[in-house]
Parts: sequence; structure tokens; C-alpha cells
Amino acid sequence: MDNITGLNAIRSMDYVIVLCDDFEVMRRFYIDVFGFFIEDEKPGVWIGFRVGTLFLGLRPRGRPYDGPAVKKETASIQLSFRVPPADVDIAYDTIQSKGIEVIEKPTNQDWAHRTLFFTDPENNVIEIFADIHPRETISAPSGNHELVDSIG
Repeated sequence: MDNITGLNAIRSMDYVIVLCDDFEVMRRFYIDVFGFFIEDEKPGVWIGFRVGTLFLGLRPRGRPYDGPAVKKETASIQLSFRVPPADVDIAYDTIQSKGIEVIEKPTNQDWAHRTLFFTDPENNVIEIFADIHPRETISAPSGNHELVDSIG
């Protein structure tokens, strides 16, 4: 058996921190759109939401190692949130009612997910997805997401 220590011992991701150029706009977006439960907050400095077992944090960009802001037309990260299948379309209705631009309407993908894509105010890509039965996938695979056998 291989030695499972250090970085090889990682078994889960506990939290994600989104660096923000306009912290207050991002804070309002994640509260108003998602209604996530606020678990921790230091006004103007930090806000943390509980999203299932994951902790999603927002903080202003400004530490020396944060680097410069990304261009407005460039995505920095993609956050994916799993919901039951019918809720992808309910989320779409919610997003539309809030005037948020959708970049891809609910779609049954060839990788057995129903997806919805939009962006947050700083152009991070948000995916709402649900697992669906393979019979519900698109009829002609797009090739955008291929399963790769990692066992050599």
C-alpha cells in the first residue's frame, strides 16, 4: 500500500474563498440570490456561508498574494451547486426574475447533468446542476466533457 500522508491524505474540500473586488456588491448578490445561511461575518472584511457541508467565504481582494483583479470579461472560477432535477428550472425562473443574465439556459448535457449557467457580479461562472438519467442527455454528444479512464 502506498504511503498516504501529506497532500496524499486529502479527502475532502472544506471551504472555498472567493476574492472580491467589490465586496459589498458580491455580499448582497450571494445573500439576495441564493439566500445562503450566514455562518460567520466580519462586516467589510469577511462573510462565510454554509452551503451543505461546504463553507463558502467571500473576502475583499487586498492581501499581497491575491494578485490583481481579473478583467471584467474574464471568469476567474466556476462554482457548481447541485440541486434536485426539477430545481434547475426553478432556479432559472428565480434568476430571470432577479434580472440576472443567463449564459446558458437549463440544458440536459451529454454527461448526464441538467445544467444552468450564469455569472455573479464579478463574472465568476455559477453552475446549478442536477444528476439526470443518461437517457435524458442530449442526443448528439458535444464532446465538451469527456470521461477519462485514469486507471492505467
